[in-house]
Amino acid sequence: MTFLETSPALARALAERDYNDPTPVQSAVSSKAAENRDLLVSAQTGSGKTVAYGLAIASTILGAAETIGDAAAPLALVIAPTRELALQVERELRWLYQHAGARIMSCVGGMDSRIERRRLSEGAHIVVGTPGRLRDHIERGGLNIAGLAAVVLDEADEMLDLGFREDLEFILKATPAGRRTLMFSATMPKAIAALAKRYQRDAMRIDVAGGERGHADIEYRAIRVAPMEAERAVVNVLRFVEAQTAIVFCNTRESVRHLHATLLERGFSAVLLSGELSQHERNQTMQALRDGRARVCVATDVAARGIDLPDLGLVIHAELPHDAEALQHRSGRTGRAGRKGVSALLVPISRRARAERLLSEAGVLAFWSGPPSAEDIRKLDQERLLRDPMLAESPAEEDIEMARLLLAERTPEQLGAALVKIYRSRFPAVEEVVDPGNGPERREARGSRSLPEAKSPKAPRAKAAFPAGVAWFRLDIGRKKNADPKWLLPMLCRKGNITKQNIGVIRIFEHETKFEVAESVAAQFAVNMQRPGGDNILVERLSDGFEGKTFEAPAKGSKPKRHGKAERNSRSRT
Repeated sequence: MTFLETSPALARALAERDYNDPTPVQSAVSSKAAENRDLLVSAQTGSGKTVAYGLAIASTILGAAETIGDAAAPLALVIAPTRELALQVERELRWLYQHAGARIMSCVGGMDSRIERRRLSEGAHIVVGTPGRLRDHIERGGLNIAGLAAVVLDEADEMLDLGFREDLEFILKATPAGRRTLMFSATMPKAIAALAKRYQRDAMRIDVAGGERGHADIEYRAIRVAPMEAERAVVNVLRFVEAQTAIVFCNTRESVRHLHATLLERGFSAVLLSGELSQHERNQTMQALRDGRARVCVATDVAARGIDLPDLGLVIHAELPHDAEALQHRSGRTGRAGRKGVSALLVPISRRARAERLLSEAGVLAFWSGPPSAEDIRKLDQERLLRDPMLAESPAEEDIEMARLLLAERTPEQLGAALVKIYRSRFPAVEEVVDPGNGPERREARGSRSLPEAKSPKAPRAKAAFPAGVAWFRLDIGRKKNADPKWLLPMLCRKGNITKQNIGVIRIFEHETKFEVAESVAAQFAVNMQRPGGDNILVERLSDGFEGKTFEAPAKGSKPKRHGKAERNSRSRT
């Protein structure tokens, strides 16, 4: 399926938005096999599902017509769990159906219900709303659902989690029996299956949420922070990562207010978003982010679903999320629709075990490091200044004349220093932070302080354990990227589809890692490691072996490590 195969009016809208190829979920729901059928769809956040069901219902409410006709009673109803998601869906469907002449409106809590009833009486083709508000309009006679041809449940699992089952069942029972019902859910618990069985007819099951697709475009970073330095670390991460828009998540409204005030004091253009804001205030916050008046949003988990900002490149978890699902939904605000993003978890040393458990349960691999230092950011600022587009532009004649006047009064060094000062004034000041390290209980895993070979907790595997011999492989990460057998070994076993018994010595160097694999499984291991997945690590087989060789010379002028040779670094299984 291509976008050209859909309605001409919708295809035109997609072309104007530079939608060239459909995502997997968009292809699946728009296929001939899915046409005019009830659908039960598993789709991760950020997979393009709003456009997907917008395309799916087109054959039902638009058919072969170029335009949809006059607005009267609604033809389609979209139900979403939160106000933010409902308003986001309304915006998406509005541009998608703009050339079809569709009238689309929303009905959500927090807005004036009298204005909504008046707009409903004027007619609408598609109504998007939250369960409670939609039920209220149906019960009061403001929403005529007699002509509904399609009903969409977006984030169905979330609606059940939030206690909307009764409202959903009321709405579904009240709608015409011949309607199409499309359910979209990130997960498929028994409650969703029961709802589908009761209210759908011969539904087509579509699963595009498997594997690691949901976070393939997100780079996860776990950042160690010292006690009482979390806010400083937030400042430095915001300064270090070049993101046009960022969201910083906190667990409570009080934390949101405090961090928002801190960022404003530091000079960031920041807004906040939490459940205590009115709908009007929430709308103002989102508009400030969309039009560029604000760069940072400090939010509770109210923003973890339904927030879609095209230029959102960074998510910071100032406080660890409560569970793996919250981690994924928070992180899913970035890395959407093929764009890359960064999700950074700030991890106090005392919470490291919990952070590792969250990452493991979410099925993601994070690179561990300390917070960006003030020196790191200053060096990056120098590089940014040197490549600033302003310096590459051809100057106007009046600018050249002014430059001559300045050079007549000041030295080039003075003018250069003034330029640097002006450039730096555009950014908030950086903070002095420290890397607390891995903590005393993990010190043995650090590359520069590995145990001597004679005292290693687990000695290297004897070659006798591999009757057919061994093959050496190389990874393109080392101590600089916090390579550690504690996470390398599980990753190699999982992605390479082998067991711990098939892996021998693991030797970690500054920029790379070498390890043994039993020759009997080496060929298939190499193939498995090349398959797409969430671990963006390059692996290659070393054709000439490794035994007895040193692959990296120490940097010039570097001091010898405590235990001498690089080969004595972390090794073997842990």
